Amino acid sequence: MLGIDTSCDETAAAVVAGGRRMLSSVVASQVPLHRRFGGVVPEIACRAHTENITRVVEEALSRAAVGLGDLTGIAVTNRPGLIGALLVGLSAAKAIALARDLPLVGVDHVEAHIFAAVLDREDFPLPAVALVASGGHTSLYLVREAGDLEELGRTTDDAAGEAFDKAAAILDLGYPGGPEVEAAARGGDPRAVPFKRPYLSPDSLDFSFSGVKTALLYHARGQNRKRRGAPLRPGVDVPGAAASFQEAVVAVLTRKTLRAAERTGARHVVAGGGVAANGRLRERLAEACAERGIGLTIPPPELCTDNAAMVAAVGARRLARGERDDLRLDARSRIDRWNPTRS
Repeated sequence: MLGIDTSCDETAAAVVAGGRRMLSSVVASQVPLHRRFGGVVPEIACRAHTENITRVVEEALSRAAVGLGDLTGIAVTNRPGLIGALLVGLSAAKAIALARDLPLVGVDHVEAHIFAAVLDREDFPLPAVALVASGGHTSLYLVREAGDLEELGRTTDDAAGEAFDKAAAILDLGYPGGPEVEAAARGGDPRAVPFKRPYLSPDSLDFSFSGVKTALLYHARGQNRKRRGAPLRPGVDVPGAAASFQEAVVAVLTRKTLRAAERTGARHVVAGGGVAANGRLRERLAEACAERGIGLTIPPPELCTDNAAMVAAVGARRLARGERDDLRLDARSRIDRWNPTRS
């Protein structure tokens, strides 16, 4: 199965055999293009995808030592994401499927992050609670089987990855923010700044990180900040602020994930998305799951961030169930609610 992903700012292609064995995974990063802007610029991302897509697909096939004639299907992310970026990958996938008369399968990017956990390893036991935390998504799902997911909670404002990016900008740490905040936090005391944990209501499984982000802004720049780009307050402990912010976000993600497992009775937790590469989150989830006797599966860090191998893994499962899409498959920038029957 050839997988293609162009949902945001990474041009990715991969070849996966048997829905699990990764033969190749190629990711062309656009970080240098977007760093000066402090975030992804959609037009720049789309142009870069157009320039990179053919080379990336060819490289994925070459590394896997297969040709187009060896493929049994093509999986492509068609939702959610930047609409123009999605269209680049979708157009490439349709062209190959048409030229080679191959089955085409549209894949939900969020579901793909969950099933990145099966690549080069055994399936995780079901039902499971899945946390997907990235720059665009922070949600909890009950996973009964591939294609059968129930959303339990979602972010009401900033996604966790977005909050990390904004925190890095506030602390002048650079872009992308997640790795920069984590690196700064290694030298800081997570108790340095007593940021409140935004748990919302006692029973809520939703997330909200705008409040802790604003608290960091006031701590670092001053509450009466009047102008954009105001300097850091004198004496601000940047490592301590980074560690405290990270600890607040990680505590909420961990507590709500375990709350979801307890509420649903699931005995296994899966985590995916770029924020799942964060070492402190992985540590806290492992500790919390071990204390409760709950299993935990997290992909290696390189498979937590956007890639096409996870897309191929989900596509292979859809194809094995007899599901496929035709050339009318369209791109969708978002999904209002989980509906696995609608591609």
